[in-house]
Amino acid sequence: MSSAAKLACEPKTVPDNPGLDEIRARLTRTNINEKTLLATDYLNHFNELVMVLDLIPDMPDCLEDAREWVPKSYEEHFADSQFSDATLAIEAYANAPPEYKVPFETTVERLNRYIPRFLDRIDEAIKSGDPGFLSHETTTASQTLQRLMDVVSALINGEQPTMGQESVDALLDI
Repeated sequence: MSSAAKLACEPKTVPDNPGLDEIRARLTRTNINEKTLLATDYLNHFNELVMVLDLIPDMPDCLEDAREWVPKSYEEHFADSQFSDATLAIEAYANAPPEYKVPFETTVERLNRYIPRFLDRIDEAIKSGDPGFLSHETTTASQTLQRLMDVVSALINGEQPTMGQESVDALLDI
């Protein structure tokens, strides 16, 4: 193994951040992960949309409600939420280790980018008048979003996602 390859495999050292220990201490007994400094409550933002998508086959007018959904950044979600530790969640997020924060943000950005495509496909299915096609499109959108939310959840909890990048790319190849 070359010396460059060995360096790439070695754990990266993170500069000391004394404030990080203080933040982690404040996370005890909260729903914010002490390792990643991220909170699964953020997923509620996407769960709302998935619930609406699941209603569309029986109530196609719910597509209008789904189209009213807008992406929110992590900070925006907590600033607008009733989460009891919202301020702490925002502070912790600002200090989240990049090995968790970067893949988290990348996956969330993908979720946000693909949602309009799913909604457009559902709209086409509604216009087709074919209930089977509509059911297929809403189920596909709902299940795909849920799988990506599972990846985000794993990242929030400091776990390795069960889907590799190639799988995520294939899943989103719509």
